[in-house]
Amino acid sequence: MYTLSNKLRTFSFALIILGFIGVVYGFMSSHKSLDEVKTMLADEAAHHGGGHAVDESTHVVDSHDMHAEADAHHGDAHAEHVQHQIANRPWSALYVAAFFFMMIALGALAFYALQYASQAGWSPVLFRVMEGITAYLLPGAIIVLLIAVASGTIGHYNLFVWMDPEVVAHDKLLQGKADWLNIGWFAVRGLIFIAGWSLYRHFSRKYSIAQDDADDNRFFKKNFRISAGFLVFFIYSESIMSWDWIMSVDPHWFSTLFGWYVFASMFVSGITVIALVTIYLKSKGLLPLVNDSHIHDLAKFMFGISVFWTYLWFSQFMLIWYSNIPEEVTYFVTRIEDYNLPFFGMVALNFLFPLLVLMNSDYKRVNWFVVMAGVVILFGHYLDIFNMIMPATVGDRWFIGIPEISSVLLFAGLFIFIVFTALTKAPLLAKRNPLVKESEQFHY
Repeated sequence: MYTLSNKLRTFSFALIILGFIGVVYGFMSSHKSLDEVKTMLADEAAHHGGGHAVDESTHVVDSHDMHAEADAHHGDAHAEHVQHQIANRPWSALYVAAFFFMMIALGALAFYALQYASQAGWSPVLFRVMEGITAYLLPGAIIVLLIAVASGTIGHYNLFVWMDPEVVAHDKLLQGKADWLNIGWFAVRGLIFIAGWSLYRHFSRKYSIAQDDADDNRFFKKNFRISAGFLVFFIYSESIMSWDWIMSVDPHWFSTLFGWYVFASMFVSGITVIALVTIYLKSKGLLPLVNDSHIHDLAKFMFGISVFWTYLWFSQFMLIWYSNIPEEVTYFVTRIEDYNLPFFGMVALNFLFPLLVLMNSDYKRVNWFVVMAGVVILFGHYLDIFNMIMPATVGDRWFIGIPEISSVLLFAGLFIFIVFTALTKAPLLAKRNPLVKESEQFHY
């Protein structure tokens, strides 16, 4: 039985505390007055050679007063817009990090269900690792939903513009989507998704542990049946969740590939964390039955799903860019103009790096190589979520600073504590699984 070490517990608590302090600081520092924003914009204009700052005390009443008044009104509107973007940043940073760690657990759950439904023979020695990672899903998903709803209730519509009734009142497209995009129905759908995922995780874990002491395979068969059913629910719920929780931050834009695109990101992230946790536990003398072939297969999935993600990214990007329909292409124009480095850097991290590093079969068996690739892949997919959320919420006022780093630390600490605590609740080997012998002797 695995026991949580004091060092790991202390490390996770330290991350949570540091992250919480940074998140609080991010929220406190985001409240700027309109005058402060105007001063900031004037400084930026002067720095870029704009020279558009106006000393109002020197105004002279002449024939240009009407134009001056119009310019002042436009300047106030722009300053208010920037003020709102600055206030959005800590909300967005918190939401990006919360969704990122939640999707790792959800991706691991989908991979786990796929192993049961396909009756894969290579993976049963890894089942308890997968079950430990999926323990984060329920609290993680609830946190994501709470942040989303809170941003439109106690916040000032910081994430989802369709939650603002004043915006909807002047937007015919949002009025047409109001039956779907409203806070009440949004929250209900989210609770349905979370309930479905969590119920499957609960019963699958329950049957997996019960199988350890069973004298037949009835619990394994139950797990097979509910896994097959869950995958059907997952396909639908994951797609709708991606529309609700991510795509609706840009409510005027849509993509028919978006559900698959988000799935690929969460799937490869979940598999990567399975590999990283497995390697960590094995380095501590645990999981003795896990061999290089198991690590090799996990690395193959990391490589293969990275290529699949790239295929979906390019398919979505190329078709929208080539058709050049204004309502669609604006999504990528914003990201290329204002997020050039993270947008194209993400492609390099999520495709070129895994392609070059994990293509060689021998390297997939080298633990430190897989860990290096895994860290880069996770950072790349954090940037993927960052690129999905930030342009719609903070515009060009983005930066990876204290709010972003602190949010990652907060949820990383919470993730590590919940996952490794869950690993202490049951033996690390599913010993009575009918395929465990095949998994023990797996060699590639």
